[in-house]
Amino acid sequence: MKNIFNPIPYSKRILNLLSLAAILLICCKGQTVTPTPPPPVQPPVNLPNEMDFWLTKGDDTVKLRKQTGNIAFNSPVNTAPYIDVDENAAFQSVDGFGYTLTGGSAEVINTLSASKKTELLQELFGNSATSIGISYLRVSIGASDLNASPFTYDDLPAGQTDLPLANFSLAKDMAVVNLLKEILAINPNIKILGSPWSAPLWMKDNNSFMGGSLQPQYYSVYAQYFVKYVQQMKAQGITIDAITPQNEPLHGGNNPSMVMTAAQQADFIKNHLGPAFKNSNISTKIIIYDHNADKPDYPISVLNDAAAKAFINGSAFHLYGGDISALSTVQAAHPDKALYFTEQWTSATGSFSGDLKWHLKNVVIGSMRNWSRVALEWNLANNSAFGPHTTGGCDACKGAITVDNSSNYTRNVAYYIIAHASKFVPAGSVRISSTITGNLNTVAFKTPSGAKVLIVENDGASGELFNIRHNGKWTLSSLPAGSVGTFIW
Repeated sequence: MKNIFNPIPYSKRILNLLSLAAILLICCKGQTVTPTPPPPVQPPVNLPNEMDFWLTKGDDTVKLRKQTGNIAFNSPVNTAPYIDVDENAAFQSVDGFGYTLTGGSAEVINTLSASKKTELLQELFGNSATSIGISYLRVSIGASDLNASPFTYDDLPAGQTDLPLANFSLAKDMAVVNLLKEILAINPNIKILGSPWSAPLWMKDNNSFMGGSLQPQYYSVYAQYFVKYVQQMKAQGITIDAITPQNEPLHGGNNPSMVMTAAQQADFIKNHLGPAFKNSNISTKIIIYDHNADKPDYPISVLNDAAAKAFINGSAFHLYGGDISALSTVQAAHPDKALYFTEQWTSATGSFSGDLKWHLKNVVIGSMRNWSRVALEWNLANNSAFGPHTTGGCDACKGAITVDNSSNYTRNVAYYIIAHASKFVPAGSVRISSTITGNLNTVAFKTPSGAKVLIVENDGASGELFNIRHNGKWTLSSLPAGSVGTFIW
């Protein structure tokens, strides 16, 4: 008997009849009775394939592998639970899935040989059968903590200021700029979100890359800093789809970082950044907060300010604190504004199995079921020492890709976390209804081409049998413990 917790060989699902060749000799009143022979065994029916199934096992033995055999909606009635997919119940549109292209990511990717770099970029951003189709990227405006050192686009000696921003320059960030150009040549439709970790030090009240706040007298200058950023990136051929005013505005302990309270953010947006974008005819979206799900009151309070809300597209979240359901709390308070999930890291000390389960459940499935338009893991790439990073920056953030040397790179768990969505759910897809049963967490989409995509994560400690039911028909499937499957039909 086949192990029911391995993927079912669907071409053999129809049961064969068992033939019995026993000869029964029944004596009754001295007469011998010959039994009627059993019917002949019917050959299995070769059903057409109606569904593709891609699997990653939590034990790291199978990673984003398409399963063989035909799958058809022909299962008989059985006792396994049902996952119902209903495309008539539609929710938010999807902008994409991806990562943050940090300065460190660009630095290590650029150490690859020309042929190996081309191979990697095509795999990450292309649309071939061997690519994973990343459709959304976040970049830092200036340095993040995963740059080799901190910087902004207008750094000056202590005591100097630059109110007209005459010294504004992208020069220190050209590794990212040039890599984005290469990526856009592969996928011209990829969306890009920019987030600053710190304003220029001369604008801050502590003159330090770490912590401190933006001084009110520089609010208008800092708004023009964003204008120049969007305009100069555009001049490089790069459209910035959205910005957040501050990465993790309640965390001043990173290098770099800056604190921005909800009241300060509302003031900055309604009186400075929003009007500056409007006056410069900039359509780049303004997305607020960009921090943990434990403080939904922050974006709600900003959106409660009607003057600020008029310039805001939505709110962004991380999940280093709180619960993913906080996104729905904000959506319920302001259903006319979008939600975004913009960062979650995988640790150098994490396990493949643990990270696969938790991130699929929360970052991909959880964020999408709670109205997010994107699901982004943190760092795209780093080296085998989890660098580069600033002094005091994250020294244990594992990239989706580890660049081992100029001729080799390794795919890590974050690669597979995102790939289970990005490869099959393009931008413009719409989330549709799917039920959750037992330990099986699910999210479903309808793509622009009309395909249906169901992502299922088995959060339990044992394998699970289940039916996928759509339009009154169903098919039987299974997932090993801690595994994830993407089903496409």
